[in-house]
Amino acid sequence: MGNQTSPEGFILLGFSGHPELEKILFVVVLLSYLPALVGNTLIILLSVLDPRLSSPMYFFLCNLAFLDLCFTTSCVPQMLVNLWGPDKTISFLGCSVQLFVFLSLGTTECILLAVMAFDRYVAVCQPLHYATIIHPRLCRQLASVAWVTGLVESLVQTPPTLRLPFCPHRQVDDFVCEVPALIRLSCGDTTYNEIQMAVASVIILVVPLSLILVSYGAIARAVLRISSAKGQRKAFGTCSSHLLVVTLFYSSVIAVYLQPKNPYARDRGKFFGLFYAVGTPSLNPLIYTLRNKEVKSALRRMLGRNVEVRET
Repeated sequence: MGNQTSPEGFILLGFSGHPELEKILFVVVLLSYLPALVGNTLIILLSVLDPRLSSPMYFFLCNLAFLDLCFTTSCVPQMLVNLWGPDKTISFLGCSVQLFVFLSLGTTECILLAVMAFDRYVAVCQPLHYATIIHPRLCRQLASVAWVTGLVESLVQTPPTLRLPFCPHRQVDDFVCEVPALIRLSCGDTTYNEIQMAVASVIILVVPLSLILVSYGAIARAVLRISSAKGQRKAFGTCSSHLLVVTLFYSSVIAVYLQPKNPYARDRGKFFGLFYAVGTPSLNPLIYTLRNKEVKSALRRMLGRNVEVRET
């Protein structure tokens, strides 16, 4: 039976069964975290400071960069401590905060990526009406919906998860406090929590992903109707970065939250979870900067101004 020792904290097992792998992962996580910090901060600065990046697409990109910045910072420092040394503990409060932030920001990103897909749909399929449809007020409203939905989802799912009767060993078979790992730690009846997680997965994962696929289906049809190859490449270029980010994010999240119940899938899910928590936030800035001429031009302008200031 469960007990009430959960306020003492938990032990994040992570990859402790493979100590030779932990040092390698420590270096990988650290080297991924630094680009995530620098890249996402840079995108936020460029979007705020450069007036040429004041379009709705960069408003949403700025939101995504801020979200990724918060997401990695909420888990990577604790993860680095656990990977480096023998101490794998996390306090009950720390686990609760991490769970709340993970749920909130993960849900927000799901909704935000769907909003960005809608933005790209209007840009490609309704270009003449884009400025009328995607106006600044609507952008703020859509971004607010994403952030508020994430907050509500976390407020609904976090308390029931933390009230579970956890087993005395308190060993969380993961590197962060996430809902699936904490449900597995429970020694009591988790039927309600599993149903809640399944319903949330459909609403937060399947529905936004379906909207994204519908949007890109319409975009593909519109692109194929363009007569010139140059026009097709330009239209596809406006969506390729977002489509790549969606693919990386959803493939890793689905592998974590919709995995079958067996040890092999659980170990594989840890690597997908690691990529979902650290990999995608570090790759997103690279995808949007290396594949986007406007962002690269804004970066050159900002660097050019800094050089001029130093010379004067």
